[in-house]
Parts: sequence; structure tokens; C-alpha cells
Amino acid sequence: MDERLSKVDPKLLELLVCPLTKGRLSFNRETNELISHSAQLAYPIRDGIPIMLVSEARKIED
Repeated sequence: MDERLSKVDPKLLELLVCPLTKGRLSFNRETNELISHSAQLAYPIRDGIPIMLVSEARKIED
């Protein structure tokens, strides 16, 4: 497992929601991002820390 991924606490990921929609997030291991399907945004995880800023999120297409 990638060292960056092992630093993210799974319980923390369960508690986080999209700051824009307050909806659920899913974790994408391949891109190391938290995905908000309702907002069409991918929030990066850097050094094990989720960056929950809309200005830092990447737009995605379903």
C-alpha cells in the first residue's frame, strides 16, 4: 500500500462531507482523492491530510 494512503484515518474519512453540498464522499485510491459526486469535485489528499477547500478541488465528470 502507498505510504500516503496509509496515513489517512478511515474513521476520519467516514466523518468528512463535501464542504459545498454537505454530501457523502467516496475515496479514490488510484488518484488519492475524496470524490463528491453531487458536486462533481475531487478533493486532494496531501501527506495524509484531506484538503477540503473548494478552491483546491478538481472538477470531475461522471
